[in-house]
Amino acid sequence: MTWLTWRQQRAQFLTAAAVLVLAAAYLLVDGVRLRHGIHGLPTDCGVNQCFDLERAISSKRNAYLAAGALVLLAPALIGAFWGAPLIARELEAGTHRTVWNQSVPRGRWLAAKLLLTTAAAVLVTGLLSLLTTWYAAPFDRFDHNRFQPLLFGLRGLVPLGYAAFAVALGACVGLFLRRTLAAAAVTLAVFAAVQVLVPLAVRPHLQRPVHELAAVQKGPAAFHGTFAGFDTPGGRLGPDSRMLATFDVPDGWVLSGRTPQPARDATGRVFTYASPPCPRSGQLPPDEACMAEADVYVAVDYQPADRYWTFQLAETGLYLALATALAALTSWRLRRLG
Repeated sequence: MTWLTWRQQRAQFLTAAAVLVLAAAYLLVDGVRLRHGIHGLPTDCGVNQCFDLERAISSKRNAYLAAGALVLLAPALIGAFWGAPLIARELEAGTHRTVWNQSVPRGRWLAAKLLLTTAAAVLVTGLLSLLTTWYAAPFDRFDHNRFQPLLFGLRGLVPLGYAAFAVALGACVGLFLRRTLAAAAVTLAVFAAVQVLVPLAVRPHLQRPVHELAAVQKGPAAFHGTFAGFDTPGGRLGPDSRMLATFDVPDGWVLSGRTPQPARDATGRVFTYASPPCPRSGQLPPDEACMAEADVYVAVDYQPADRYWTFQLAETGLYLALATALAALTSWRLRRLG
């Protein structure tokens, strides 16, 4: 069964291997050049002050985005072009009757095809993720945003879970639809929907976020807040317009404070246009000196940076559980197929 699966999938496997080799060659060479270019440059010089480092990082930004896109697309394409034809092609061509009438049980046939294809998918996606994680390390040290929803799934362990889930999804859809092209299209659509749903509705609740009234431009260097203007209810600025501020946690994931939030004092009273934090200075909007000296706070919910790998493991486990459930459903349906 292993040899048969290899022969049926070898075109896809060899294409993936070629793409992987080309991506590895480019990312390794370009990554070494990037590290050589930023060697010795300071990385803790403050916001908008590391000009040489920013210039070096920006020159490689397109390659960085392309590598992330490759990791993002790989599981989806694997599900559509490896998983969907796995059973649908056999049913569509009628070759399943020849295989099942032989001595190979349906369960063993399915297990061999799923395990080999899933192992190849996880290997290819895992190597792409490893390369991208290594290549992106200088960007992560500069941007401090690897926990953000759009970047979280492009490195680390979670792409392996995505790949396993995509193969199981494609095989299950192919069994129910019995048409390869239709199964590939549905697999892409469902996989994309899950990729949107999980970061929005599931990932934020994998662990209870930290909630605190955080100081703006004050306190530990790990936090950074800035004045963001005043709200304008009805489109007009008035005495009751609330003062707004944003808050960021480098290497963390801010769930509420990245959009402007009402700025408050230590008692929770919201600052307004008529009652700013530094009334004696008469400075509106408040300057950096005022924001640094005054007790200005913003209510924020966030996931701290030290939970990054906990979330990686949790989400990978979630996708592996979904893949196992889909494989069980496929096996159950296959045994009852006439």
